[in-house]
Amino acid sequence: MITKELLDEINALARKQRSTGLTDEEKIRQNQLRKKYLAGFRKNMKNILDRIEIVDEIPDSKLN
Repeated sequence: MITKELLDEINALARKQRSTGLTDEEKIRQNQLRKKYLAGFRKNMKNILDRIEIVDEIPDSKLN
């Protein structure tokens, strides 16, 4: 799940990376957080797409 705390930590590490650089441990943590964020994003997107319902389908004869 994508939480405010997750985003805050990702953003804090991104700011530090731009300003002073990251230690090896911080780089590992940043990578873990990004993977967690992407997994949550994909899960949310899949849920959205799974709930889409086509209500007015165009017949094949009108497509040609």
